[in-house]
Amino acid sequence: MAIQVGDRAPEIKSGDFQLSRQKGKRVVLFFYPKSDTPGCTKEACEFRDLSKKFDKKETMIVGLSPDKPEAQQKFATKYGLPYAFVADPDHSIAEAYGVWKEKNMYGRKYMGIERTTFLVGADGKIAKIFPKVKPEGHAAQVLAALA
Repeated sequence: MAIQVGDRAPEIKSGDFQLSRQKGKRVVLFFYPKSDTPGCTKEACEFRDLSKKFDKKETMIVGLSPDKPEAQQKFATKYGLPYAFVADPDHSIAEAYGVWKEKNMYGRKYMGIERTTFLVGADGKIAKIFPKVKPEGHAAQVLAALA
């Protein structure tokens, strides 16, 4: 069963981050396939460039991928990404959010992240879902949804 707007956001616990501790704040959860690849870098850097505007709207940004924490840390450092990352190497979080899907590239089928963003409201419920995200301009689209 797919997550829908109005559903309670599945819990995320990873390192220092715990979604349920963010009550009272809105949280942007952007799932991306792989750190330091062209589309993911574009998306992550656009969130970086707008991060102060998200802060003004009391909204936390969290990037999630199947990368190991070391790869995410290297990615964050390389591009100066000022927000939290959650590593999901066993893709259990992606599965809970319904974004671990069969993909097809050049006729080869494989499992991976379908680039998706969830806006979690201050009440801990899904306020908006952005499916099948195109990286360019996406961060601005999410910011506009916070109005």
